[in-house]
Amino acid sequence: MTQGNGTAPPSLRRTLLIWLLAPLVGLVPLTAALIYLLARSPALDALDRALTGTTVALAEIIEFKDGQVTLPLSPQTARALSADVVDETVFAVKSPEGRLLGGSFDLAALAPPVRVDEWHFQQAWLTGKPVRLAVHGAACGAQKAQVCIIVVAETLGKRNAAQRAALLAAGVGAAVLALPLVLFSMLAIRRTLRPLRRAVADVESLMPHRLAPIDAQGMPQEVLGFVHALNRLLARLHEAAAAQRAFVADAAHQLRTPLSVMRVETAQALATPHSPDLHPVLERLHAGAERGSRLAQQLLALARAEGAALDPGLKAQRLDLAALVAGMAERWLRPALEAGQDLGFELQPAWVEGHAMLLEEAIGNLIDNAISHAGAGTSITVRTETREGRSWLSVEDDGRGVPQDNLDALWQRFRRGRDASSPGSGLGLAIVADIARLHGAEAKIEPSAHGQRGMRVLLMFPFAAAVPS
Repeated sequence: MTQGNGTAPPSLRRTLLIWLLAPLVGLVPLTAALIYLLARSPALDALDRALTGTTVALAEIIEFKDGQVTLPLSPQTARALSADVVDETVFAVKSPEGRLLGGSFDLAALAPPVRVDEWHFQQAWLTGKPVRLAVHGAACGAQKAQVCIIVVAETLGKRNAAQRAALLAAGVGAAVLALPLVLFSMLAIRRTLRPLRRAVADVESLMPHRLAPIDAQGMPQEVLGFVHALNRLLARLHEAAAAQRAFVADAAHQLRTPLSVMRVETAQALATPHSPDLHPVLERLHAGAERGSRLAQQLLALARAEGAALDPGLKAQRLDLAALVAGMAERWLRPALEAGQDLGFELQPAWVEGHAMLLEEAIGNLIDNAISHAGAGTSITVRTETREGRSWLSVEDDGRGVPQDNLDALWQRFRRGRDASSPGSGLGLAIVADIARLHGAEAKIEPSAHGQRGMRVLLMFPFAAAVPS
């Protein structure tokens, strides 16, 4: 859906996601960096403490004899101090005068000056390799102020592995934090918007004949006022529709009596001797009274159909369409004979859930429509059957028919076929359509099976199981 200017309307879901998840974009990397630093620092400190152990061991070996500082270190001890599974370890010990007492000359050259008991750690390069230096000043010689500098260097294998492990821990920790937050945010938004989606579905299901209020249970407080306002609007619409139907029904009811009197009086006037000059006038008056009486009756039927659609207390019954048609058959035989038509019935059980009064009105309108418009010398067949899992009711004739492009217009109120010659109100099929819609049936108008002649009106109801005998 787009707005009038062609842009998409703002999405509440998208807005909530942005406001909830946008902070994570900054917080998650910050959290990952914090986890990395917290995991990396103690790991590197532990490795530095391992270097200090080697340095302290070398300090214990230094001796002062005959005025000379020496490092009596055997090859086996030197190999033991340099042994490591992962890294290469190198050491160097310098006398207070700067003389190399033992170890690597290149490493000794890297040692900065330090005081007694002072420690110093730094990164450096030794023979083309990055190393970690631990430098310690140990008291030696005749005077305590004399300092022997001890340097231990180790390649960075374990340190790099420790940093990779800390980085991995930071990434996993951030993911473990971010993913549940994202999922919980989406779930919270989904659950929060669920009542709104239900309300949208309820509003979309509203029909002119069904203006039920929207269920406000579970609605967020922020939209509860809108739902209540919408329900009040629906109530006003329901009252207005009810008032309109009541007016139509009352007007039609009030018109029926004078129209019936006029119809009887004009019929009697036509049956008694009268001036030939008055005969056309009386015929027109009688036809008008007949048409008005029929229109009033159909308006009442329309009001009843719409009232039934809006009345939740009106319960449907399980009915057999064949029985309904059979009960009405005799009523229509005489009009068909007077019109010179052959009215036949092919009735098989066809059970539906519905309202007998409205279904009888629909059946009567279909038969009356066929008798009125099929023409003399035609055949009309009323069928009921169960087919394709539905209950079918059809009224078919082999009369003049209706042009294909004019079929859909027949369902509209006060619309008649272009070639209609007999009198009518244009309400019969519209009432049938309303009653079919109320019963969940599909209504169709299609050409008859008699080639180019005739028309068939078909109602297809949801099937209902037969009432047990």
